[in-house]
Amino acid sequence: MTARRDVPAFFVYGEPSRALDVGFLHVETVMERKSVHFGHVAPHKHPLMGQITYWFQGGGTYRVEDQTWSFSAPTISFVPSNIVHGFDVGEQSDAIVVSISDDLLRAMATQVELDLNTPIVLTGESVDFTWKRIGSLLEMVADEYRVGGNSGEKVLIGLISAVLSMMARLGGVGSPDAMSPTVSLGMALRRSIDEHYKEDWPVGRYVASLSTTPHLLDKASREVFGQTVKEMLLERRLLEAKRLLKFTIRSVEDIGREIGFDDPAYFSRFFRRRTGEAPAAWRRRHLQPEAATPGDM
Repeated sequence: MTARRDVPAFFVYGEPSRALDVGFLHVETVMERKSVHFGHVAPHKHPLMGQITYWFQGGGTYRVEDQTWSFSAPTISFVPSNIVHGFDVGEQSDAIVVSISDDLLRAMATQVELDLNTPIVLTGESVDFTWKRIGSLLEMVADEYRVGGNSGEKVLIGLISAVLSMMARLGGVGSPDAMSPTVSLGMALRRSIDEHYKEDWPVGRYVASLSTTPHLLDKASREVFGQTVKEMLLERRLLEAKRLLKFTIRSVEDIGREIGFDDPAYFSRFFRRRTGEAPAAWRRRHLQPEAATPGDM
């Protein structure tokens, strides 16, 4: 297996990784990027977003971490962020690829039945009713995105949530077995941080709750996410702050308390250090047009 530190990280395939807007969504077909990969997508990962890939024609070989599958359409996969994946396909193959930022996936998690921290690959028969519905839903996702981009976000989220839940009902050959122990531990750490970051747990408590050692947990966080455990905790709190600033009308003070900062001034300093601007200034640049901002500092 290629060493993880040598695996390239991309925004979308072939484009350098970059920061994503809160609520980021991107939809395109594999063959829209054909001039970049010519049917061979080398092992890579996306640090900040997960992807649904729905193969509606053709087939080939699909790789997720240490496992490889031969597939033919219809086939669908979900790969969380930082999971290494790639494929080889014929020139007649094509798929719809839906890229979803981690913050949006976290917001969707309570609405779907699929484990969004575990890769899954499913294959079936095009005559099967469930597969017809999945295909129809993803065609609607692609059409909605082409017409309005992210402006129809609520519709897109509803459609994508339905696809993910239908994938869970189908079951599949993808599982935690597709991941190495280091990757599995990294994903377990991310799940635990999602559950407890507001409680301001020290790193040692994550070590204990995951029944591991400081060395192994640090190794997993660095190899899978390119960050220390402490940095992952700070980034998770920042991500939630951005989401609440952009999508709610709650005051800056209230948002700070929500993510574990009892002192509003401390929260503002934390936010400014990591973004270069105060929470209220960041909100004004990113606020949805219809929202108001009572009580901003």
